[in-house]
Amino acid sequence: MFLKRVDGPRQVTLPDGSILTRADLPPPDTRRWVASRKAVVVKAVVFGLMSEKEALERYALSEEEFALWRTAVERHGDQGLKVTAIQKYRQL
Repeated sequence: MFLKRVDGPRQVTLPDGSILTRADLPPPDTRRWVASRKAVVVKAVVFGLMSEKEALERYALSEEEFALWRTAVERHGDQGLKVTAIQKYRQL
């Protein structure tokens, strides 16, 4: 088995004890962003698996879009990323 050379760690341990690896990340050509995929990308950046710049480039995200995802997770957890919950968690 050959391992592709990557910058940074191959895996990180999350506060709940679970392990997040690069294999857990969504594919770079992802077009349908469900809450669980968004959450994995945010966790990967927050816990140091990949840099924010790398995530933005890999997934063709804008800084603003990623900042919204990150804020939603910080304020409301993974549930804040669900499209059906946008009005529930929207700031007035």
